Parts: sequence; structure tokens; C-alpha cells
Amino acid sequence: MILDHQGTFCIIPTGNRSGKFKLHLRTPGPVGDFYKLLKYRCQERRFMKDARTFALLKIPSTGLYYIPTINPGQIWNKYLSTAGGKGNRDAASSKLLQEKLSHYLDIVEVNIAHQISLRSEAFFHAMTSQHELQDYLRKTSQAVKLLREKIAQIDKVMCEGSLRVLRLSLTRNNCIKAYNKLKLMATVHQTQPTVQLLLSTSEFVGALDLIATTQEVLQQELQGIHSFRHLGSQLCELEKLIDKMMIAEFSTYARNDLNRPLEDDCQILEEERLVSLVFGLLKQRKLNFYEIYGDEMIITAKNIIKQCVVNTVSQIEEIDTEVVVKLADQMRMMNFPQWFDLLKNIFSKFTIFLKRIKATLNTIRSVVFLVLDKNQKNRDLEDTLQKNSKDSTVDTEVAYLTHEGMFISDAFSEGDLPPVAADTTSQRNTSPNSEPCSSDSVSEPECTTDSSSSKEQTSSSVTPGAVEMMISDDMKLTDLELVRLANNIQELLYNASDICHDRSVKFLMARAKDGFLEKLNSNEFVTLSRLMEGFILDTEQICGRKSMSLRGALQSQANRFVNRFHEERKTKLSLLLDNERWKQAEVPAEFQDLVDSVSDGRISLPEKKPSATEERKPAEFLIVEGQKYATVGTVLLLIRIILEYCQCVDNIPSITTDMLTRLSDLLKYFNSRSCQLVLGAGALQVVGLKTITTKNLALSSRCLQLIVHYIPIIRAHFEARLQPKQYSMLRHFDHITKDYHDHVAEISAKLVAIMDSLFDKLLSKYEVKAPVPSACFRNICKQMAKMHEAIYDLLPEEQTQMLFLRINASYKLHLKRQLAHLNVVNDGGPLNGLVTSDVAFYTGNLQALKGLNNLDLNMAEIWEQKR
Repeated sequence: MILDHQGTFCIIPTGNRSGKFKLHLRTPGPVGDFYKLLKYRCQERRFMKDARTFALLKIPSTGLYYIPTINPGQIWNKYLSTAGGKGNRDAASSKLLQEKLSHYLDIVEVNIAHQISLRSEAFFHAMTSQHELQDYLRKTSQAVKLLREKIAQIDKVMCEGSLRVLRLSLTRNNCIKAYNKLKLMATVHQTQPTVQLLLSTSEFVGALDLIATTQEVLQQELQGIHSFRHLGSQLCELEKLIDKMMIAEFSTYARNDLNRPLEDDCQILEEERLVSLVFGLLKQRKLNFYEIYGDEMIITAKNIIKQCVVNTVSQIEEIDTEVVVKLADQMRMMNFPQWFDLLKNIFSKFTIFLKRIKATLNTIRSVVFLVLDKNQKNRDLEDTLQKNSKDSTVDTEVAYLTHEGMFISDAFSEGDLPPVAADTTSQRNTSPNSEPCSSDSVSEPECTTDSSSSKEQTSSSVTPGAVEMMISDDMKLTDLELVRLANNIQELLYNASDICHDRSVKFLMARAKDGFLEKLNSNEFVTLSRLMEGFILDTEQICGRKSMSLRGALQSQANRFVNRFHEERKTKLSLLLDNERWKQAEVPAEFQDLVDSVSDGRISLPEKKPSATEERKPAEFLIVEGQKYATVGTVLLLIRIILEYCQCVDNIPSITTDMLTRLSDLLKYFNSRSCQLVLGAGALQVVGLKTITTKNLALSSRCLQLIVHYIPIIRAHFEARLQPKQYSMLRHFDHITKDYHDHVAEISAKLVAIMDSLFDKLLSKYEVKAPVPSACFRNICKQMAKMHEAIYDLLPEEQTQMLFLRINASYKLHLKRQLAHLNVVNDGGPLNGLVTSDVAFYTGNLQALKGLNNLDLNMAEIWEQKR
């Protein structure tokens, strides 16, 4: 051990012959400060030429520290030179510092010597064991070298070939991928020419599918390819162009489809083209394309009417188209048969027009429902796959783990691939036939090819026109949108019906401006009404919904027709009544046939048979269900008028309620007017009758009874044609029946009153005296015979008997009053005998009248009963 002159550092020889020493520091106090200073200076390269970095090491079990391989003289000189440099700057402080250091060195020297003395054996033992450690290290180094040589031989013999195979396999896969990528790029490069070719043949769906597939490939497989950096935007512009082309193509198709010659042909025009267009529009979410078809429908409906009018006018020689320029004016110059044929032709064209629209819209709706059905199937499939995904994953893992050993490629892929490649590996586990992928590849080209082909090979669907179309999975339309579109298309069919009805209404109103429709007779209007009703029913059957515009126009014209119809017949009835002389009229055979047809349950006007009617003579009475009715000519015509009302209801069901009201008014008018003329004696001034006879009264009563007989039949006829909620209107017939019965009762009362006044006049002058029968009774019997003669042929026998019973009652009342006035009693005296003889004469004459022989006169009531 060598100590420096200050005793601070402990220098120990290293044991080799290099002449180098190791510096050992006793304590880390001031020596530590010196060490820091020494290390700093060495790093600063100010005092040592060799820029060494010194490490302060601790000797085990000694408490000593040493710096490996250092020259102590140099260290000390450098330290002193450093201190001297500072002393030059401040001499006083430098001297003081040197004294402190000397003191510290003394203390260190003493402590080092003491410590070395205590641990000298352990220190020297450690130094001697260093040689053994070096031997161990040498042997270890030789063993490691030998092991490395063996490992290199094993690697060359066993592993290098396999790894080379793996590298070549990966290289081959990368080459295949690069080849497939180039093929894909070549295919993508041909996209635009292929799209142009498809567009030239109107294959819009194929072009859109190709664009969508190319866009997907550009985003997934060819992302970052510099040569294709503008292709995506070009395809987007091309897609927008295809949108415009499809809309223009659909507009052209709609125009061609609707403007075809309207023959009896409802086939769809170019169904495959239509289905292709609809699929393309749905794919591009152009869900308002049906509005184009709706606009074309409006234009075509106008042109149909215009063309029909032009064709009809050109065939009528009476219309000079050079003088009358406007089509509306030319149409107004037609007579009813010509105009009716024109309207019939328009309705026929509109019917074919609607059938074509329905066929086309049904095809469009079927395409929408195909897409909707495909969406539903896709959702069901996704739900099934999600439900079974866990089970399938577990099965795949179990199958993989139970395989005999693990493939090197699998181990390599699982150990070295990044997460993206690991995902590819997990997918490959489900497809054992796939090849391993390297970490530098983006994705499998085979997967891209399969996905592209799967879009082109989706399940085909057959449309109603037997056209198979490819429904792409990328039609991102929700069920709500598809259902709303289907409803809008169905609504478009309803709109087509409304359009045809609206155009027909305008056509009718144009002809009705000069009051043409109001001037139609019943037969013409009924014919027109039947034609319009038939067209309305046809459109409802085609479109499935009622259109109210034409029905409303028909109802409006029908109301006007009803008003005119009623006013004409009411005026006619009024004229007939004002000229009626209330004498029995002969019944022509046609009226008897009319009544017979009603009796058979047919309320309709029979067809005229001129040859048969001329051979048959008029009858004296009208036979109704076996009963004879004496009637006047007005009532015969009234029955015909009533049947005209009923037949009009059959021909025009929409006017049933109005006709019921008008018919009720007509029946009430006849009742009130006939009452005024007969009972009120209005016929004396109106017709010029001298008097209202009992025959006139009986004939009026019988006419009223004939009308009453038909009221229940008329009521049943209207009831069968009314809605249940309208049955309350039938009460009008009940009121009319009551009024008629009251009228008949008043006539009967009038007949009784006539005889009553006669009895009062004659019996008031009656005197019980000879001769028998008295003049009074002879006169009474004469008047009774005249009464019977007047009414017997007019009224039924039952009514005649009832009437004479009432007259007899009146006679007995007046006779009883006169006998009481004369104080003649039933005492068997001479006066009683004379009265009895007169009464017997009266009874015999009365019962001798036809139909009154069994009449119970009960003449005992003329005597006062004894109390």
C-alpha cells in the first residue's frame, strides 16, 4: 500500500505489470468533494489529456473505495493546480483552504490507516480470489463460444431451409397479391368505358352497381393509389349524370306510355325498361319520380279530350271549322246524339287510359315491394346470424385447438402479425383453405373479388312481367320510405281517376253553359245519367276508390233535372185538373197494360206495342187486382206520371230522396187541388160546370181510392232504394195516405149531407094523411133511386151499402123528428097505420135497388121508445 505525501489517497497496485495503480479513498467526506471535482475536471478536459470517465467503486467487506486504473500523481497535481488556480485569484482564501485540506488529510490518513488495519485480511483475500474469477470467466467464455457454434450448425441444418420456405411462401403470396392488385387496377381502369357502354344500352342499374363497386374498391383495396386519385370524383360526377339521365329517361317513358294510341290494349310498354328505371331510381333514392308520371297524366288527359273533340267535329259536315274556330264553340253546335257519342268515346278512352296507368303503377309498386321484401329477408338473416354467432365462434375455436399440432404458418401469423393481420387470421381460422397473409398487405384480394361477385350475383326476383332484376344490397332505403313510396304510388292511381273525372266535369260544364243539359228530356237525361254512372263505376272498379267530382256534377245536374222534371209534371197535372170535367173516362189499353205491369211487381213503363194497341178497344173501367175503378183521364195520366217518377229513381239512384220529396209534393197537390175543384166547387168557375153532382163526388172518391191503392206499392219501391238512415222520409207517404182517407171520408160525408138536406126539406112538410104512399115518400124514394143510379157503377157494392146505411140513418132521424112533431106514435091507430104504409113503401123501394136487397134498415127506430 502506498500513501501519497498528504496521506489522503490510498494507492494499491493492480497486480499486473502495466505500471498502473488504483486509487482508494477512505471516506466519502471531503474526498467525495474531491472526487466530484476530479470527475468534473476530467469531463471538462481541462487538466487531463485523456478524457477518461472515472467510476468510484466500493471494495466488498472493507469500506474502501477505489478508482480503476488511475495515476495518483496526475490526480494530485491536477487537484493542486486547480486549487492553485483558485489561490491565484484569492490568495488569502487559498491559503486558508490549504490549511483546512491539510487538516482534513491528516484526519483521513489516520482513519484510513485504522480501517485498513481492521480489514486488511479480507481486502487481501479479495485480491487473491480475483485470479480465480478470471479463470472462471475464461472458461465461461469458451463454453458460450462452443454453444454458439453448435446453435449456428443447428440453424443451418434444421431451421434455415424451413425459414427459407416460409420467406418464399410469403414472397409468393405478396406477388400474388401484387398481381391481383394490378388486375384489380386494370379492371377499375376500364370502369368508365364500361359505364359508357352500359349507358348506351340504358343499363342504368348495371352502371350504378359498377360505379358503387368501383367506389368501394377505391376506398378499401386501392386507397392511396396515385394514378386513381381523381377517379373517385369522376365517378361521382358520372353518377350525378346518370341520375339526370334516368329522370329524363323516365319522363320520356311516361310520355310514350301515356300517349300511345288508346286502343283496347292495356299491355305495359317495355316492361323490362320500366323495371330497370325504377330499380335505378330507387338505388339513387330518387323517391319523387312518380310525380313526373303524375304531371304527364294531367297533360295526356287534356289531350285525350281535345283529340276526341277534333276527331268528332271533323266528321260532322254541319260544323264549319273555318268559321267556328274554338273547339268549345264547335262542341256546342252538336246535337244531343252527336254530343252523347262524343262523351261516350271520351269515357271509353279514359277507361283504357286508367287501365294502362293501373298496369304501369302496379309494376312500379311490385318493384318497391320486391325491395321491401329483400330488406325484410336481410334483416331476418342478420338476426339469425347474430343469434348463432356465439355458438359458431365457440365451435370454431374448439375445432382449431383440437387439431393435431399447430401449423408453423399459423404460429407465425399469430406471433408476428399486427392487430389488423390478427383479425385477418381470426377470419382465416373460419376458412381453413385460405392462404396466410403478411403484415405488409392491406387485405386479401380474394376477399375483394368475392365481395364484388356477391353483389353481382344476388338472388334474382321475378317481376310481374317476368323480368328478373338484381336487387343490390346497397339500396339503403328504410321500410318506412318504401311503404310511403308504395302508398304514394297507389295515391297516384287515385289521382288519375280524379283527373279523368275533373276533365269530364269541365267537358260537361262547357256544354252546359247554354242550358243544354237542362233542356234534355227524361229519356235523354236518363241515357246520359246511365252513361256517367257506368263510367263512375268502371273507374271505381279500376282504381278502387270513389271519385266525387263527376258524381257531384251528375248530382248537381240531376237536381236541376229533378226540379225541371217535377215542375213540368206538376204544371201538366195542374193543367189537366183545371180542364177536368170530372166525368168517367174510357181506359185505353195501354193504361190497362201499365196497371197490369205494376200488379206483376214491375214499377216501370211498358214498351209501346202499336199494332196490339190499335186492335184493343178502350175499356169502361180500370181493372186493378180484380177490382173495377171508374176514373177520370187526369188520374190515368197521374198514374203514368207516378210511374215515371219511380222509373226515374231506378235510372238515377242518386236522386231517390229528391224524387221522393217531389212525388210527395205532387200527390199532395193532386189531393188538395181535387178537393178544391170538387168539394170546394172550384170546377164551377174553372171548367164551367153547372153543378157538382153526386156522380162527380163519387167519381172523385173512387179516383182518390185508386191513388191510395198505389201508395203502399210506391212506398215499398222507394224504401228498397233508400239507405236505412233515410227511412224516416217514408213518413211522407203515411201522411199522404191519411190525407187521402180523410178526403174520401169528406166526400162520403158530402154525399150523406146532400141527402140529409133533401130529407130535411121534404120531411119537414110531411103530413100523415091519405093517399098512401104520400107524395113526400114517393119523392124521397125517387131521389134515393137517383142517388143509387149515380154512384152504384162508380163505387164498390160494399161502399154503396155503407153509404146508403148512413143515408138511411139520416132519413130515420129526420122522420123520427117529424113524427114527434106531429105527435104520431106507434099505437096501432089510423095515423100509425098510414106512417107504417109509407115506411113500408120506402123500405120496399130502397131494398129493391141493386145491391141493397139485404140491407138492414131497422125502421123501428123511427118511433119514440116508451118509457
